[in-house]
Amino acid sequence: MKWVILMIICTPFWETIKKKGITTYALINKHGFSSHTIHRLRHNGGISTSLINELCVLLDCKVEDIIKYIPDSK
Repeated sequence: MKWVILMIICTPFWETIKKKGITTYALINKHGFSSHTIHRLRHNGGISTSLINELCVLLDCKVEDIIKYIPDSK
């Protein structure tokens, strides 16, 4: 059995909030997201489907506007 490394990145999230005119300051102070959550998004850390859902509702966008799957190139 061959293991494949999968990668999900949050780059689309940053493009989406910029397009929507929402800052990380607003996400933290107005919408109640923690600075740790913003850190995980910034560093492509693990995020829950619940968080993805909350962001999609807030930003009125699709999942692919938050995360992107990049398959292993091997």
